[in-house]
Amino acid sequence: MLSVSEAIEVIKSKVSLIGCETIFVDKALGRIVASDLKSLTSHPPVSVSAMDGFAIRAADIDQLPITLKQVGVSQAGKSFDGKIEIGEAVRIFTGAPIPPNADSVVVQEDVDISPGEVSIKSLVEIGSFIRPAGLDFKLGELLIPEGKILTARDVGLLASMNITTLKVRRRPKVGIIATGNELTMPGSALQNDQIISSNSLSIAGYVTVFGGEATNIGLVEDDEDSIKGILQSAAGFDLIITVGGASVGEFDLVQKVLGNDDWSPGFSKLAMRPGKPSFFGIYRNIPLLGLPGNPVSAGVVSLIFLPELVNALCGLGSFKTTVQSGLLGGALKNNNARQDYLRGTLATDSNNNKIVFPFDQQDSSMMSTFTNADCLVIRPPFAAKLEIGDPINFINLLDLKNNFLNF
Repeated sequence: MLSVSEAIEVIKSKVSLIGCETIFVDKALGRIVASDLKSLTSHPPVSVSAMDGFAIRAADIDQLPITLKQVGVSQAGKSFDGKIEIGEAVRIFTGAPIPPNADSVVVQEDVDISPGEVSIKSLVEIGSFIRPAGLDFKLGELLIPEGKILTARDVGLLASMNITTLKVRRRPKVGIIATGNELTMPGSALQNDQIISSNSLSIAGYVTVFGGEATNIGLVEDDEDSIKGILQSAAGFDLIITVGGASVGEFDLVQKVLGNDDWSPGFSKLAMRPGKPSFFGIYRNIPLLGLPGNPVSAGVVSLIFLPELVNALCGLGSFKTTVQSGLLGGALKNNNARQDYLRGTLATDSNNNKIVFPFDQQDSSMMSTFTNADCLVIRPPFAAKLEIGDPINFINLLDLKNNFLNF
């Protein structure tokens, strides 16, 4: 059995980058930039006022107060048509272009206005309250590097850069196949020996959060010909995920079918709990991840390995599971040879420490506890027993929600 870290290295060594596509900027949220992006304009394109007030020549303010002649108005989108001469001022608003010859802005709080003229009550320095052309960025400046995952702020910056289309990494197209005679679709009338097929729907959700495009190819019975047929129908995908039939029982047929086809195995069986029967390889040049049928096993393996697969396919994934540290809120026994991922909840103490409370029940069929968990407590192989207050590492499942919403 491979360790989790060894299995991740196998994935990295066997999976290649997929291609790119060109999209419009309004579809760029959450996408991965495929080439450096340089601005097509300067921002602001001309010098503009940073405040409401009057554009003047600083040299005219040689005594206080001093009265200047108002010769026009400059506003955003409608600049002053002319230039300022000695002893003149132009009414100006925030964001409006600075008129020719003007070199300063005096704010409106420091003037008295009367018809046709303005009285200046404070000294100004050259450049006061002016945003020079290119203050934010300049034409040709590299602002967004290749490999960046675009946030809402990035999309706004792209628009300011006058970029309308851009090249991004294609979202991996992921086909999901659920196997099992006992499975039926949600909404069906259940027979005594049937259960609802829920895994394929939750796995599709993980795929979406991690940056892919999921398609549920369908349910298939535990029959070699049926499994072979549905696998061969997945030729157009960048990644195939099978759910169920991953072990070595009499009716666990997926690996057997794969072994009789164009299959290059990567790993089979993992030193982790839950998720031991998981496997990975390349099927007809397509990466294939086989998940166990137990819903928590399938979910935990997805959380650990799907981000790595998306990373490998796209050059950079839209989500990374990060390990955090906290203090244990309940004692744990010593661990065996497999790396454990225990469902638990989180709290914060008066010292702002994260307190981790593993659930008592950890059966891999219990989807409700997985849904109610805040974290997965990580227990390395052969870890010694721990007491309340001992340090512990965990994966914060709330990061899934936060990462997705904060694109």
